[in-house]
Amino acid sequence: MSSVETEKLNDILLNGCEKLQLTVSPTQAQQLVNYVLNMHKWNKAYNLTSVRAPEQMMVKHILDSLAVTTAITANKVIDVGTGPGLPGIPLAIMHPTVSFTLLDSLGKRVRFMKQCAYELGLPNVDPIHSRVEEHIPECPYDIVLSRAFASLKDMLHWCQHLVDSSGVFLALKGQFPQSEIDEVSDHFQIESVSELKVPDLIGERHLVTIRKV
Repeated sequence: MSSVETEKLNDILLNGCEKLQLTVSPTQAQQLVNYVLNMHKWNKAYNLTSVRAPEQMMVKHILDSLAVTTAITANKVIDVGTGPGLPGIPLAIMHPTVSFTLLDSLGKRVRFMKQCAYELGLPNVDPIHSRVEEHIPECPYDIVLSRAFASLKDMLHWCQHLVDSSGVFLALKGQFPQSEIDEVSDHFQIESVSELKVPDLIGERHLVTIRKV
């Protein structure tokens, strides 16, 4: 990538953060841009994402992830089915004091995330290669996070062992997921469904917050 193209990514990021009313330091901006550059570089061999253009990655992956920055209000978060680290890595950059476990069942994605955590200097990121139902944490997580991972019903079924009664599930969805909400069992309570405004992104985005009853 040329310096002009890198500068364009930085502009998209900073304009988006301004619209999201997020403060991003020069170091964080550099980390987020470098993460996109890494994703673009590794994507050719590892097929990490169907989004090919770095400018589109910045909008569809980074700004989309950053739209839930203010929802991270705890110390110990797990991002399940994280793929190449979304939304976990962008959120870990924005919350350097929060511990993020990034879980994925595909080894090449985990290798990519480990390399990113090393290169970007993210000691608060711990990529783990495992199926979610086989991951048994030493102590419960505060937040279970998912983006394009599974239906709400399946997510809650597979992830319920990851939190205790005080834990919360955050699911990033596209259109208002009424049919999925209707399937959620009585063991869980839908606390809120918030519409997210992602700068420059076409299409609806929602954040579903769920707790155990």
